[in-house]
Amino acid sequence: MDSSELNATPGATTSPQVRDPIIRVRGLTCAYGRRTVLRDVSFDVGRGEVFVVIGGSGCGKSTLLKHMIGLLAPVSGSVHLSGRDIVTAEGDERLGILKGIGVMYQMGALFGSMTVQQNVGLPLEEYTDLPEEAIEVISRVKLSMVGLEKFGQVMPSELSGGMVKRAAIARAMALDPAILFLDEPSAGLDPVTSAELDRVVRSLAENLGITFVIVSHELPSILSIADRVILLDAHAKGIVAEGDPRELHASSTDPRVRRFFDREARVPDPPSNGQVPFGVQQPPGAGGAGETAQTSEPKAAEARP
Repeated sequence: MDSSELNATPGATTSPQVRDPIIRVRGLTCAYGRRTVLRDVSFDVGRGEVFVVIGGSGCGKSTLLKHMIGLLAPVSGSVHLSGRDIVTAEGDERLGILKGIGVMYQMGALFGSMTVQQNVGLPLEEYTDLPEEAIEVISRVKLSMVGLEKFGQVMPSELSGGMVKRAAIARAMALDPAILFLDEPSAGLDPVTSAELDRVVRSLAENLGITFVIVSHELPSILSIADRVILLDAHAKGIVAEGDPRELHASSTDPRVRRFFDREARVPDPPSNGQVPFGVQQPPGAGGAGETAQTSEPKAAEARP
């Protein structure tokens, strides 16, 4: 299927032109039962790009990632990875697509009973006929790429959180995939460790030409590593902004974009009965200037003399 056919998907919202796209998502609708999470989502990811999916909790970031790597089947739409649609692929064709991608899950998902080097070598044992000596060499090389060459014989439980994430990236690279998917790589890390992981990602993208698709809500990391982002919105059930995150941060006037980059709290709508939600300041004249609305729970008993 050529690019003109992909762009002709009925109802699809096509993203801006991307040079040398390695990923094409067209008309993707994702749902859990009757609850639609994403509707008619379309975008491209360029080869060698660090592409980050951002947005608030519940907007569909992880759902999108799971559909892109074939863990979930969409209601409709297509996901082309290196020219092949993972949605319709079956058997050997599907396995071939999966060998061309690597995935780092949020908590690393290393096997605790295996050394770090054995974890990295596991995909090679499963999907190649390489001898044990070659697998060991490749595993050490992958660990060196993420700065863990001295920790191959260590158990995962002996590593820090950031080192576990880097080891998981090394394992995701075992089969030399063209695309790496990272799910919240900076989650749970302190700022210094997160910055070290960001440097690893940028180095791999720039030196090896690996394409990264990253789900993240960590603003410092997003601004540091992303070439381009898409911002998902739960109410829109899709993409509400796309582009360089630094430009969006500096100049976007869309309130949904501003809320994300400025970390503005969403003020809840008042209930229909006129009561003010707990913790929301009442305006002057509505129960006393500066008073905080009370819940329906009874007041604490006054102190007795």
